[in-house]
Amino acid sequence: MKELISYIATSLVDDPTQVRVMENRRGSAVNLILKVAKSDMGRVIGKSGRVANAMRILLRVAAAREGIRVTMDVEEPR
Repeated sequence: MKELISYIATSLVDDPTQVRVMENRRGSAVNLILKVAKSDMGRVIGKSGRVANAMRILLRVAAAREGIRVTMDVEEPR
């Protein structure tokens, strides 16, 4: 799951070196936190959140095949 989000995010952004994906597991549930450069936030979120929601849908499909639940949050850079 982590690799999928990392691949998609690095393909979207201008500065792929700033892409970080952290994974928190709790039983059969996984929470992914995506961090990108401040200038790339718009590319990752997309208009009305469409890109981020598409990434979440892909995650759910991949997770369903493995029998786990996955959520993804895009963390705002400081």
